[in-house]
Amino acid sequence: MRIVLMGYMASGKSSVGRLLARDLQMEFVDLDDYIEEEQQKSVKSIFSEHGEIFFRKLEHKMLSQVLDGKENLILSTGGGTPCYSGNMDTILEKSDHSIYLQLSIPALVERLKKEKEQRPLVRNIEDTDLPEFVGKHLFERRTYYAQAKHIVECDGKNLDEVVAEIKGLL
Repeated sequence: MRIVLMGYMASGKSSVGRLLARDLQMEFVDLDDYIEEEQQKSVKSIFSEHGEIFFRKLEHKMLSQVLDGKENLILSTGGGTPCYSGNMDTILEKSDHSIYLQLSIPALVERLKKEKEQRPLVRNIEDTDLPEFVGKHLFERRTYYAQAKHIVECDGKNLDEVVAEIKGLL
C-alpha cells in the first residue's frame, strides 16, 4: 500500500507520516529528506544554486523514483509537490491513498510564525503579511490538493487524532 500525504507547509505531513508509519509498521519517506540524501545537498542549497525550475524537475524525478521503487510506504511530499510537473497525476496514478491534510489559514499562519527560520519561502515575510501570503498560495494550490482521494480537516486536532482519522479511511 502506498499512501501519499500532501498539504501546505506546516500542515503536519512529516509528523503525521512518521506516526502513521509507526502505527501501521510501514516505511516512512519524507520527499525533501529523500532528495537531500540523493543529492547530498539541502533543498535550500539546491534552490539557491540551481533555482526553482531545476528543483521542481528533480522533485518530479525523485517522486516517481520513490513511488515506483517501494511497495509499502507512507510518503510525505513538499507543500508544492502536487502543483508542479504533473506530480498530482503521478501521485493519483501510483498511490493507493492520497491524503490532503487541510488546515485553515489562521492555523497555518500560527504554525508558520513558530517555524519561519526553517521555512525559506516565508523566512523574510513579516508576520502581519503571512495571512495574505498563505491565503494567496492556498488559493493557487487548493485545486491540486483537492484532487486527493481523501481530505482530512486538521484544525483543532492533535497528531493522534489526525492519525486515527487517517487509519479509519484506509
